[in-house]
Amino acid sequence: MKIAIIGAGNLGLSIAKGILNSNGATTMYLTKRNTAEIEEYTQYGNVTVTTDNREAVKNSDILILAVQPSQLEHILESTKDLLTENHVIISTITGFSIAKMEAILGTDHNIIRSMPNTAISVGQSMTCICSNEKGKRKVELAKAIFNRMGHSMEIPEAQMQAATVICASGIAFWMRLIRATTQGAIQLGFDAKEAQELAMHTCNGAASLLIESGSHPEAEIDKVTTPKGCTIQGLNEMEHQGLSSSLIQGIVASYEKISRIKQNQL
Repeated sequence: MKIAIIGAGNLGLSIAKGILNSNGATTMYLTKRNTAEIEEYTQYGNVTVTTDNREAVKNSDILILAVQPSQLEHILESTKDLLTENHVIISTITGFSIAKMEAILGTDHNIIRSMPNTAISVGQSMTCICSNEKGKRKVELAKAIFNRMGHSMEIPEAQMQAATVICASGIAFWMRLIRATTQGAIQLGFDAKEAQELAMHTCNGAASLLIESGSHPEAEIDKVTTPKGCTIQGLNEMEHQGLSSSLIQGIVASYEKISRIKQNQL
């Protein structure tokens, strides 16, 4: 696959690393205003670094757009004459709807929105995908790309804002929980490095257990809680202090914020 990533910032580079590490591209173009910051990627051999978005579009079949929302309209306007019906346009940009892209490009293009997270750089992203009518035939291709770097799910476009909170912002939420567990382990006597290692791998194990078994979290909790035991004592204290409630409230607050941002963009 000939892939161009338009906007090689933090997310764009995370996607690039995931694709390159999984040998998912025959050629790749990376574009950025300041190419000095990404020049090292030319060491891969099949990667071209450039400031020229038109060059990248002309030489690629799959375009992954990872620029700031304020930049996207100009990029689409300045490259649309180069687009063919065979191009697959994959936007990772929060709040920029398929309808807005179709208003610029027309409806006769394969347009897909995706919401990966930064874990894509280590092959563990949860990526949500939706498309316009024509792009439906390319959804499996998009899923194949992102499944090489984790797991993907097709959802209605109306749920993309919620997916942004759960999957993209969710990385930060889980990092904070891992950090809190690390701090607890330090208080119990482990040094900082050991504490983080314990927290990270326990978190990874919990998620892997659910993925592999298909179990409900409460079923796995029941397996490690005994009458009058230390696990249920800890769980109950966390609930008394509002653990589940604060997580839910934080997720809802994040969603309300992203909804206000979208409303202001209309």
